Amino acid sequence: MNEAFFTVHRDLPREGPGEAADVLWALDVARTPEASRILDAGCGPGADTVALAEARGVADILALDLQEHFIEETRRRTARFGPRVRAEASSYINISGEFDLIWSAGAVYFHGIANVLEAWGPHLTPGGAVAFSEPAWMLDPPSDAARAFWGGEYEPKSLAGVEAEIHAAGWGILGQRWIVDEPWAAYYGPMSARLDQLEDSDPDAELQAAIKETRDEISKWQAARDEIAYSLFVVRRP
Repeated sequence: MNEAFFTVHRDLPREGPGEAADVLWALDVARTPEASRILDAGCGPGADTVALAEARGVADILALDLQEHFIEETRRRTARFGPRVRAEASSYINISGEFDLIWSAGAVYFHGIANVLEAWGPHLTPGGAVAFSEPAWMLDPPSDAARAFWGGEYEPKSLAGVEAEIHAAGWGILGQRWIVDEPWAAYYGPMSARLDQLEDSDPDAELQAAIKETRDEISKWQAARDEIAYSLFVVRRP
């Protein structure tokens, strides 16, 4: 990803669709204890890290992301929680330590469900769980507008297809929840305002192209906003 992409994606509350209610739901389904160890894998600028820390007031939380500027923002947002919340610029796939919950919003599908679960499985405490979101078709077959959003860059599966992939990896599903419409608006609304600011800053040609590409993405989402979705899963090995 080039510099223009990250210029567009700086100073945003989130780096992907979602809301605090998703985090609370996952913690409840996983029965993550108050005194727990939690990993936010692919934390972005830390919106979900904050939600995790607020929901589990004595938990030790580690937030990982490869992008240093995301880690800096996560540290700024979580400073009020003291040393029990740490943020590090590191791989969120090749991890160390043990966790009661591994939370990952919108980051697993870059690597493949089976690969990620295989990497993370040994790092769960007994009874620990993984909560992750995955693009999935809400309608089968999906509309042309929904297909246009993904644009061939990634081909989501049906919900049944994702569930089959989880089971084939040897994991059980504790719960499933759609992330659709408003959680996406919570992502794209601030991004649209960010684009307005950048357009007023006399952007160079590379940044102009990134702005246009992002505006096109938002328009495609608006054309099928009741269909464009992630499916949030909480899974555990039997």
